[in-house]
Amino acid sequence: MNPEDKLRYQIALTCIKGVGIMTAKHLLSLVEDVSELFSMPKKQLAALPNIGSRLVEAITDKSVLDRAARERDFVLENDIVPYFITDNSYPYRLRECCDAPLIFYYKGNTDLNALRVVSIVGTRKITPYGADMTEAIVDGLKDLGEGLLIVSGLAYGIDVCAHRAALKNNIETVGVLAHGLDRIYPSLHRHTAKEMLDRGGLLTEFPSCTEPDRANFVRRNRIIAGLADTVIVPESARKGGSMITAEIAISYSREVFAVPGRSSDENSQGCNFLIRTNRAGLINSATDLTEAMGWSTGQRGKAAQLQLPLAMNEDEEIIIRLLAKEEIQINSLLVQTDLPINRLSPVLFEMEMRGVIRCLPGGFYKLN
Repeated sequence: MNPEDKLRYQIALTCIKGVGIMTAKHLLSLVEDVSELFSMPKKQLAALPNIGSRLVEAITDKSVLDRAARERDFVLENDIVPYFITDNSYPYRLRECCDAPLIFYYKGNTDLNALRVVSIVGTRKITPYGADMTEAIVDGLKDLGEGLLIVSGLAYGIDVCAHRAALKNNIETVGVLAHGLDRIYPSLHRHTAKEMLDRGGLLTEFPSCTEPDRANFVRRNRIIAGLADTVIVPESARKGGSMITAEIAISYSREVFAVPGRSSDENSQGCNFLIRTNRAGLINSATDLTEAMGWSTGQRGKAAQLQLPLAMNEDEEIIIRLLAKEEIQINSLLVQTDLPINRLSPVLFEMEMRGVIRCLPGGFYKLN
């Protein structure tokens, strides 16, 4: 099957009426290739586990493949890169999330599997304090060098402030949108979005012609959380999208940090709540963040005397030889070992249980 036809079927899976992410993933698990779903006779489809007559009718509706073809053409004509959940290039952090999008569309030029990914979210009603803290944190993070990616939602307030601070400091930055890539919302951020295409990019799970409806912003928040190692909230009221993103990040076992504010400031109530309830760590600077995450240069381990434990397999031996030189963050281990995350994670867990290695804050590993 040629790539264009394959993409059409992948998109079609997301166009079936009444089918959400979980049902789509169930359908995908029933076949070797997604195209089979759209070529099976109705009787054969109905024989699949947990497939009712209503779903059979929805899958075989001719308009599904027609809509998918139009979206495929839009993607190809606009140099958009689609990421399907079974693709090797699909961001591994996001793939770990149970509700990761089946497909998303990306336009840009950065690595979504960057070594360190930081999401920054907050209030739309930004104050000078929130702007100053956001800019200072991003400015401080530039010392981490290459392999840093800042993610946010291109919204008013903290979001666009974080993107612009990243651009100012030559840091890659990606905006996660709540609509299709045929528009920019809000339109006032069009110039910033254009700059981001040259140093980062824009991504969305929504097809073209999707309006920026309220419910879409909640859905996009899980992608902002899922792409990242850590989520920072510089300024937020007690309720709002940034608080939802923080809670989602916690459910994904991501590190969350918040900047404290005065108790009388409405736009710091959310941050203070996250800190007070131990949902987030307290930070006042980029240094606080890098130290908490184990990203500070001074916290790297020194070379150790290599003593290999007995009864190791090949993967474990590779990991030990790498950790003998220094502490290594899991993202770096993925690159250096060339092992997929679903193979590396169980090996690391087993080695940790045997006391061979130890996990440190920020996803770093060291030899015991």
